[in-house]
Amino acid sequence: MGKNIAKLLIVFVLIAAVVFAAFGTYTIGGFTKNGAFDEKIGIRQGLDLTGGSVITFEAEAEDVTPEQMSTVVAVMRKRLDNAQYTEATVAVQGEKRVRIEIPSVSNPDEAVKLLGQTAKLIFADSEGNVVLDGADIKKAQQMYGQLSEMSAAENYVELTFNAESVQKFADATKAAANKEAGQNFIAIMLDEAVISAPQVDAQYAAEGINSETAVISGGFTAESAAELANLISAGQLPFSLKVVEQSAVGASLGETALSDSILAAAIGILLIMLLMLVLYRIPGLAADIALVAYIGLFVLLMGLFHTNLTLAGIAGVILTIGMAVDANVIIFERIKEEINSGKTVKAAVGAGFKRAFAAIIDSNITTLIAAVVLYVVGVGTVKGFAITLGLGIIISMFTAIFVTRVILTQFAGIFSKNPKLYGGK
Repeated sequence: MGKNIAKLLIVFVLIAAVVFAAFGTYTIGGFTKNGAFDEKIGIRQGLDLTGGSVITFEAEAEDVTPEQMSTVVAVMRKRLDNAQYTEATVAVQGEKRVRIEIPSVSNPDEAVKLLGQTAKLIFADSEGNVVLDGADIKKAQQMYGQLSEMSAAENYVELTFNAESVQKFADATKAAANKEAGQNFIAIMLDEAVISAPQVDAQYAAEGINSETAVISGGFTAESAAELANLISAGQLPFSLKVVEQSAVGASLGETALSDSILAAAIGILLIMLLMLVLYRIPGLAADIALVAYIGLFVLLMGLFHTNLTLAGIAGVILTIGMAVDANVIIFERIKEEINSGKTVKAAVGAGFKRAFAAIIDSNITTLIAAVVLYVVGVGTVKGFAITLGLGIIISMFTAIFVTRVILTQFAGIFSKNPKLYGGK
C-alpha cells in the first residue's frame, strides 16, 4: 500500500506541474509568463474574439487555375508574415476569390494597402546587385527525382527562364561561382525578404549555368519545395486583384461570447466530474483527476503551439471535454462486468482496460478522421474547430488509456477490499 501511495503522489505532483504551467504566472530567464495565455508566446485570440479586418480579393481574369490561386495565397501569406501578422488567415473562396482575416487590425484600408501591392521578386548576388527579377522567370515548379546518376532521388525546385534571360543568369552564376565560400550564392528575395539563397558550385566557374532551366536543391520536403516554387512564381502575378469586400469586425460580441463560453465550460466540467463520482465512485474519482490532467495538457499544448483560438475553437474544446470521459465510461462499465463475474478488483481493473482498448481506439479514430477532413477542406473558424477537436481527441485518448489507468491501478492497491466502491454488486 505504501508503494501505491508513493506512486499516486508522484502522479499528483506531475499533474499539478502541468496545470501550473498552463494557468500559472511564473518567471523564466527574467521574463514573466502568464501560462498558456501569455499575450506574446501563448494562445492567440482569433478575429471573432479580438476584432480586426476582413478583406476579400477577386482575380481580374477570366480563366483562373487552382495553381494560380495557390500562388496568390503564398504571396499573401508571406506578406502577412513579414508584417508580423502571423495569426492572420488566408483562404481561397470559390474559384477566383481570396479571403483574408487579420486580427487586431481595425483599419481595413491599412490591410488593403499592405496586401494590394504587387509582389516584387528579385535575384541578387552577395553584394546586393540585382541580377534578375520576376519578369525573367517563366516558371518555377516542385519536382522529385535524381539530379545525377550517383545521387538519391530528392525534392527540388526547377526554374525555367525566358529566352532573353538565359544569358543574364549564366553571367550571374559564373560570377558567383568564382567567389569565395560564403559569398558564392544568388539570393532569391520576395518583398526584400530572402526566401532562399542557393550556392553556385565551383564547376560553373567557367561558363555559369547556361541553360533555360536551373535547379535549386538541398534537403527540401515536397511541401517546402512546393512553397518555394509558389513564392518564386509569385514574382510576376498572372493577374491583378481587386478588392470586392472589406470590413472591420468589432470585438464586443466576441468578448461577451468568450465569457459565456468559459462559464459554460466550467459548469460542464463540474457537472461531468460530479456525475462520474456518483455513478462510478473510486473509478469516477480517478477519471476526475485524469480530467484535470487533460485540461492542463490541452491548454498547455495550445499555448506551446501558439494556437489561434476562435469561438468555434472554444466549441471544440467544450465538446472534447465530454469526449475526454467518454472513454472512461467504456472502461468502467467493463470493470463492473469483470467484478460482477467474480474477479478481484485488481484483476477486474486490468481486464477492463484490456477489453475496452479496441472500442476506445475505434471510436476516437473515426472522430479524428472527421477532424482532419474538416481541417483540410474547411476555412476560417472551421479550421479552428478542427484543430481543437483533433488535439482534444489525441490528449483524451492519452489521459484515458494511460493516466486513468495508472491512477486507478494505485487506487485498486489501496481500496481493494470493497467491490462496491468500483460499481460492483
